[in-house]
Amino acid sequence: MNVLAFDTCLGAVSVAVRWNSPQGVWLARDAFEARERGHAERLMPMIAEVMGGAGLAFSDIDRIAVTTGPGSFTGVRVGIAAARGLALASGRPVAATTTLAVMARQADALLGKDRAGRLLAVAVDARRGMIFLQLFDDAQGELGPPMLLAPEDVHALTGARRVIVVGSAAGIVAKAIAAAGGTAQAALADLQPHARVLALMADRLTPTSPLRPLYLRPPDVKPQGDKSLARVV
Repeated sequence: MNVLAFDTCLGAVSVAVRWNSPQGVWLARDAFEARERGHAERLMPMIAEVMGGAGLAFSDIDRIAVTTGPGSFTGVRVGIAAARGLALASGRPVAATTTLAVMARQADALLGKDRAGRLLAVAVDARRGMIFLQLFDDAQGELGPPMLLAPEDVHALTGARRVIVVGSAAGIVAKAIAAAGGTAQAALADLQPHARVLALMADRLTPTSPLRPLYLRPPDVKPQGDKSLARVV
């Protein structure tokens, strides 16, 4: 299965393609850029660069894979819109998973034996004193969906289990767990979801239709309170 994968949900833009060569060898090509803004402007050029570097046309792709969130409202929307557009144009199915699940897969590979026997908590700073959190067991199984909660509420979920916390909120969450009497270690604070890992996960994901974003909080934008505009016809 030839896969085009991309992520724009958090503090980076990444694209990857994974394909089977005529000789039956699996090949991959990817690009990754850390950035806080400009995801929409960079995504499609990056897809073109990666596809061109791999020598692939969209007709060669069997599946599109994308992260659906959680993340910034704009970042999530950029990835979802691109996946919907490419799926419509190519007729290819879209498979999706959470940013936190991709990060958990990366963390398992990076931590190696340090991960064994411990609960994995992927924690991302959601600002305003809140975090995005998802828990995973030793077999990379999801222990519930992604959540939006305060750091001090995490210990109620992890209990007496030893925990290793990764992601931008790892330090905050590990301290909160320790303050509540738990045992936690912070690691990989700079971890961002990478499309290369998503491409490897794609063949085990179920195609999703319709594709929906995962927003754990409402957008910050509010309707204008000034009613004077409503009187202008």
